[in-house]
Amino acid sequence: RTEFALKETMSSGGAEDDIPQAERKTVTDFCYLLDKSKQLFNGLRDLPQYGQKQWQSYFGRTFDVYTKLWKFQQQHRQVLDNRYGLKRWQIGEIASKIGQLYYHYYLRTSETSYLNEAFSFYSAIRQRSYYSQVNKEDRPELVVKKLRYYARFIVVCLLLNKMDVVKDLVKELSDEIEDYTHRFNTEDQVEWNLVLQEVAAFIEADPVMVLNDDNTIVITSNRLSETGAPLLEQGMIVGQLALADALIIGNCNNQVKFSELTIDMFRMLQALEREPMNLASQMNKPGMQESTEKPARRENPHKYLLYKPTFSQLYTFLAASFKELPANSVLLIYLSATGVFPSGRSDSEGPYDFGGVLTNSNRDIINGDAIHKRNQSYKEMHCLHPGDLYPFTRKPLFIIVDSSNSVAYKNFTNLFGQPLVCLLSPTAYPKALQDQSQRGSLFTLFLNNPLMAFLFVSGLSSMRRGLWEKCQDYLRKINRDIAQLLTHSRSIDQSFLQFFGDEFLRLLLTRFIFCSATMRMHKIFRETRNYPESYPQLPRDETVENPHLQKHILELASILDVRNVFLENTLDDY
Repeated sequence: RTEFALKETMSSGGAEDDIPQAERKTVTDFCYLLDKSKQLFNGLRDLPQYGQKQWQSYFGRTFDVYTKLWKFQQQHRQVLDNRYGLKRWQIGEIASKIGQLYYHYYLRTSETSYLNEAFSFYSAIRQRSYYSQVNKEDRPELVVKKLRYYARFIVVCLLLNKMDVVKDLVKELSDEIEDYTHRFNTEDQVEWNLVLQEVAAFIEADPVMVLNDDNTIVITSNRLSETGAPLLEQGMIVGQLALADALIIGNCNNQVKFSELTIDMFRMLQALEREPMNLASQMNKPGMQESTEKPARRENPHKYLLYKPTFSQLYTFLAASFKELPANSVLLIYLSATGVFPSGRSDSEGPYDFGGVLTNSNRDIINGDAIHKRNQSYKEMHCLHPGDLYPFTRKPLFIIVDSSNSVAYKNFTNLFGQPLVCLLSPTAYPKALQDQSQRGSLFTLFLNNPLMAFLFVSGLSSMRRGLWEKCQDYLRKINRDIAQLLTHSRSIDQSFLQFFGDEFLRLLLTRFIFCSATMRMHKIFRETRNYPESYPQLPRDETVENPHLQKHILELASILDVRNVFLENTLDDY
């Protein structure tokens, strides 16, 4: 290949012998690095998607080669322009691959700082217009590379909450797609227009806008900040378990999605991450930092993001997480999925008799239906039943189910005596709120951004920044009080307290109780199925129906001038 590249690029410049040896070596070295980088990059696809250790050395080697390649083309740009005919879009391709590497490193490690690195490479491509000349070449496959770059850049910006950049990118991508389909008359026009529709719906999924004084939208982040979780105070006796791994599963029909992230998955993954730091000061490249340079703070829990997995995919990832879970650690399973209800009547009440949530079926579903019609006593096959999770309760397990059949998981049994908690969404919402489900579940919104969810159920769709910040401060006070209620409760199940030592789980538990208390006081949430539940059950009078907490919720409603939305008569004690 190298010889070919040399001959191709030098045929116009006279005889090959006229080229100085040093320049010839530059081109040869560049071709070698380029080939090697492509080979390693393509090999990333063959690495197992699960298991945390096997891939690290391979990623390290790939980063090494790309770092060398990037520096090499910077140092020898003149020679490569003259002798190799290096085009700007080729430099853009290298930068784009490095951006993809950082993004995949983030997916593998859950370290949010790598998103910043991906962002800086993707930004450089746009600022330096590396792809600007692509449209002049009569090669549709090059234009597709450019369009894919835009789609990848948008994903990274969404994850970093850079919504202003996302809006600019969407406009540019829209123009590029129009130009592409106009020039090449291709068949993938529908697919690219769908990409635009998906990202537009994703941006508009938040039900409440927070506005600056000049009416620009305030971008709020819902990752864990220094002041996020209520601090543990003296006298609070809690467990020492740490959240180490999480499976975030999205299988809802008709929910807003972009790339392979539903809006529920997107919200939950941010609830399990800390705010990104800038990486530049800490390390040169992934996997290469010295132990002395490690960040002082705790790492994010590792995550697997599974979009519409089949049962076997889900079970494989679950088993891998279970196997690699360190001592004194917790595995979290988040299920946002369509409910699957039992098809026949069952006399027993076992862990396979209540249905569960949907897993993806690769085969035609009609075939499955035919089997059920023949024999009503069979269980649903494309479904994660509570009993399917029993083997994994041998280690501490924290389960969140957001589904129309979440209550199937209320019939859990703790077989092995390990800490085990299930937080379960309402199975139905009042009619007035139902049309929102496409934009994400209200229950997950409460776990990710409780104030936004509170405003939404109160009928508010926008709010000034000053008032938003005042309410956030008040909500922090409420969270502190909920932490007090939980840790001082005399009848609470020990599992809740064993998980309470971890910052992420502490925040999820306090938000769950706030969500449940809010819904129980709300005038339109009147049926039992409108309320979240848990396994084991929480003592209501000490938590979700505690008069002290109810008083706080009314105070928050008063600050927002929406007190009329809530019931007052629950406060007879005051």
